[in-house]
Amino acid sequence: MAGGLSRVSRHLYEINYEMTQPSLVDRIVDTALVIAARKSWEQLRLHDVAAELGVGLNDIRLHFREKEEIVDAWFDRADAAMLAEAERPDFLSLAAERRLHRLLMTWLATLAPYRHVTRQMILGKLEPGHLHYQIAGAMRVSRTVQWLREAAQRDAPLPWRAIEETGLTVVFLATFFYWMYDESEQSRRTAAFLERRLASCARLWRILYEGRLPWSAGPQPAAGERTANRGDLQ
Repeated sequence: MAGGLSRVSRHLYEINYEMTQPSLVDRIVDTALVIAARKSWEQLRLHDVAAELGVGLNDIRLHFREKEEIVDAWFDRADAAMLAEAERPDFLSLAAERRLHRLLMTWLATLAPYRHVTRQMILGKLEPGHLHYQIAGAMRVSRTVQWLREAAQRDAPLPWRAIEETGLTVVFLATFFYWMYDESEQSRRTAAFLERRLASCARLWRILYEGRLPWSAGPQPAAGERTANRGDLQ
């Protein structure tokens, strides 16, 4: 009986240990980033990652068919952090413009420890001859912007939604490229840059669409805020 309990306890311990350890996917991404920071993203090879982890290339292939898929996993982390930020208790009390600002800065902060490697990833995709990577990159941006709108609870109907998505995509890309070269503490210059871009969008949105958007389903602002917030980014 005692031996049986001991085996059960050991089995439960092993399950708990495995659940608290980083998955192989996370370890591959982490190791790739560390090696790329030491060398460069261009010089990173998957056999280097396998050797560092003590696994075979087939173990890598089961999760990543090519090195570029590690880039997607890296940006998936930023998406996840952005969505987690939207779950904070105080988030929905913010005006929409502040929600977008917080979400985008959270997204960038997730990538900040490997800013230079992230920049190398993007510049590699932009090289001539990498059209398939550029198309995939455009789809990646679109997906992140969609999650950004969902997290900020932007619910404008068509055609306004398409216009807003275009504006947010421009803001997202401009801010991302600005951030890639921003060496200021805690990306403060990027935060100020993003604040200005969102303020410009809010002004344009008010000029073009004030009073034209009906309130749709979702959290409603207080009565005194409805007029000020209708159809803009505030």
